[in-house]
Amino acid sequence: MPLFLSEFPLSDEYERDAQFDRVSEAINRAGGDVIEIQVGLDAGRLYAIAEHESSEPLEAAFTAAGFPVHAVVEVRLVGPTLDEVKAARGDAGYLVEWDLPAGLSMDRYLTRKREKAPGYATVPETTFLRTYVCLDMTKCLCFYRAPDEAAILRARQAVDTPFDRLTRIAEASRHVRA
Repeated sequence: MPLFLSEFPLSDEYERDAQFDRVSEAINRAGGDVIEIQVGLDAGRLYAIAEHESSEPLEAAFTAAGFPVHAVVEVRLVGPTLDEVKAARGDAGYLVEWDLPAGLSMDRYLTRKREKAPGYATVPETTFLRTYVCLDMTKCLCFYRAPDEAAILRARQAVDTPFDRLTRIAEASRHVRA
């Protein structure tokens, strides 16, 4: 079943558990499965990955829950299996977003990723966890575990891959870890 990314402005850091619950409930009401919900502290955004047959029911559920109308974008998981992601919910410490260059194909992106991935071994304090690539090739979201932002920057340099935004991740809620 396809995976979809939805992003929401974080209304208030003190309300993030309530917002997490509202997003989670909307996904469930639409008949979807919450894969993970992460809070980008520096970005002021909540990132939700849901499994569903189609984006339309998710969009309708988010609108009914009072979230601004926004795109629900199909994504491809790169790295671990879906079951591994579900088992490690909330494990990320950082999120790197890269607005992909025009003309980049999924095949070229994946080939480049495979070629560059061994470079992560030179930055052992940083662990690449997973990537979600938008199927429309607009951007990708890469999740990492690292001691600090400097380690993330060294890891991105080691794999010679640019990025546009870096944000610390906070567990959205006690519900993140199942």
